[in-house]
Amino acid sequence: MKRQRWGALILPATAALVLFVDQVSKYLVTMWLGEGQSWDIAPWLAPIFRITHVTNTGAAFGLFPKWGDFFILIAAIVIVAIILYYHHLPRGQWLMRVALGLQLGGATGNLIDRLRRGFVVDFIDLNFWPLHNWPVFNLADASIVTGVTLLALMMLWEERRERDRRRAAEDG
Repeated sequence: MKRQRWGALILPATAALVLFVDQVSKYLVTMWLGEGQSWDIAPWLAPIFRITHVTNTGAAFGLFPKWGDFFILIAAIVIVAIILYYHHLPRGQWLMRVALGLQLGGATGNLIDRLRRGFVVDFIDLNFWPLHNWPVFNLADASIVTGVTLLALMMLWEERRERDRRRAAEDG
């Protein structure tokens, strides 16, 4: 019984952690850097990674700029869908809960920015091959992408297991 309760907390705890770290990092960036300003964490990292304060009215990684109102609606729908789906998850499924928690925390973090500021604060600036000229992004974006990637990998893995089960049943 206790294990079930702890398992049920994985998604909200992951989402809360992502949201907290995302909002604190954005707050620090806006307090210490003017828009367009960069900070090199270490000289040897400067050619590949720096903190650069930019604003983004579009989606993750600067896609579809000026669609902010549309993304408010999409984020709200995604948040509600994740919360509703969470209540129907079967026991276990801890990796699914982590993936959804990453997405929920990231979507909520960027939604808060859009509602409070009218744009999202981005600051992770990568510049190395193959990411040369990669758009500046934030921790919420990274969490969303990581959560979606985890979900896709889990679906592929489950599909492969199902295919192997069918083959074994046909052969056996």
